[in-house]
Amino acid sequence: MKKLIALIFLTLAVSSGNAADAPSPRISIFSTSTDWQAVTGLTLNEYNGKFISDKKLVGRGLVLYYLDGFPCYGLGYGVRVWVGPDGTTDNDLHIACVAAPTEIKFAYRNATRDADQATTTGILTCPVSDDGRELTIDLSDCDVGPDWDEYK
Repeated sequence: MKKLIALIFLTLAVSSGNAADAPSPRISIFSTSTDWQAVTGLTLNEYNGKFISDKKLVGRGLVLYYLDGFPCYGLGYGVRVWVGPDGTTDNDLHIACVAAPTEIKFAYRNATRDADQATTTGILTCPVSDDGRELTIDLSDCDVGPDWDEYK
């Protein structure tokens, strides 16, 4: 019995030592806000967002990824939008909200329309104006946050 207990402790010591050397597992994040209607008792409504381009910010193109935040969360088919220098887009923003947002945040990167997938640069915080269920995001009014490496 003593040998069995010693073997168990030895196994635990070796495995925990190896775990410290192993790379950290990749963390998968799932939205915790998918049932806001039940949690808040408020009705969810769908909103569509259009963009007004800003040549200085957009450059050759700007890829935006909507970042969920109360009172809204992104709908899968409309959380990524490419905005071109001439104001064209490849998609509209589609979000569900318990109330119209006054500001929203995007992860962003500058890229041409057909550029390969790459990591984003940082956060854009943008004021939103609404006309019922139609949102307008004027990119010239957005605040450019720090780059991701500044968060480390």
